[in-house]
Amino acid sequence: YLINLANPDPEKSKKSLEAFVEEMRRCRDLGVPLLNFHPGSHLNQGSVRDALKRVAENLDSALERCKRVFPVIETTAGQGTNLGSRFEEIVEIIELTEKKDRIKVCIDTCHIFAAGYDIRDEESYHRTMEEFDSIIGFDRLGGMHLNDSKKPLGSRVDRHAPLGDGEIGMKAFELIMQDPRIDEIPLILETPEPDRWPDEIKLLRNLSS
Repeated sequence: YLINLANPDPEKSKKSLEAFVEEMRRCRDLGVPLLNFHPGSHLNQGSVRDALKRVAENLDSALERCKRVFPVIETTAGQGTNLGSRFEEIVEIIELTEKKDRIKVCIDTCHIFAAGYDIRDEESYHRTMEEFDSIIGFDRLGGMHLNDSKKPLGSRVDRHAPLGDGEIGMKAFELIMQDPRIDEIPLILETPEPDRWPDEIKLLRNLSS
């Protein structure tokens, strides 16, 4: 993913912004209201706070240039120098923007698990979702990516697994599919084995009933 709205290099930051605006305009022209993106990486140059501020500034610039698309910040696993592995970092980006009402958030199940947010059983799932709601708010939830995780809790390594074949297990996805707060939220299956997608989608639909 070449776009890095947190890039500390001015020239590369400008190129990232132009590419991001192009993606927003493509979404606008196709009638797609939401654009999911990773918040970016600080590349070990400067503070995390400065990097979050750069993301916010670039978002404001992009939102000024394309007015009918909502950027959706995806949670990350925290691998390397990636931003957005903590809910606090994501809400800080939002708070630093001038156009807060136009920004939404996407929860990626593998990413939050790798970042240290447990969702494997009912107690841990509700604890994590209550933390998300208190810090970011369910009113900002614009989508979810559903993946199991090949790596353990808190590993900060982003490796997707088919549903039920990883460290998260099926209980989390049952809880998601039965959570009324998620009823109207787009759910995107991002597991790595395409031949299993029809069965996984059927499984998720069965879990919702």
